Amino acid sequence: MTKTQKIIYWIATGWLALGMTSTGIVQIIKMQEEVEKMAQLGYPGYILTILGPLKLLGVVAVLVPKFPLLKEWAYAGFFFNMVGAIFSHIAAGSDPVELFGPSLLLVLTAVSWYFRPPSRKLATAVRVAGDTKVIHASNCVFYSA
Repeated sequence: MTKTQKIIYWIATGWLALGMTSTGIVQIIKMQEEVEKMAQLGYPGYILTILGPLKLLGVVAVLVPKFPLLKEWAYAGFFFNMVGAIFSHIAAGSDPVELFGPSLLLVLTAVSWYFRPPSRKLATAVRVAGDTKVIHASNCVFYSA
């Protein structure tokens, strides 16, 4: 991993963590504006009680060393949450400016995931010609005969 890739990873991950932490806190404290926005999108108020803590747990999972499987789940959760937010805003006819936040967090999620260091990736054991090797799943290329 090059120095540039590490810098890209930490910048994207830092901004992702800030964005998810701030929205998670806003959802936990049920800020009035957030409650109204969720109601406009057609979601019940209790969804904030679910999303807020999960975002904060996801941030912890992404930032702490080790636990690569948990990191994959956190990235997947962020991805699905932001895709859902984007489509919810589109379906509800929200002002296009409402798409900026979830779109930015979606891009940051993808960039952080793509540039994560090997130590933060899920590894798998593969048997090649009778020899077992541990490789990172993102480096796999599958061929069919």
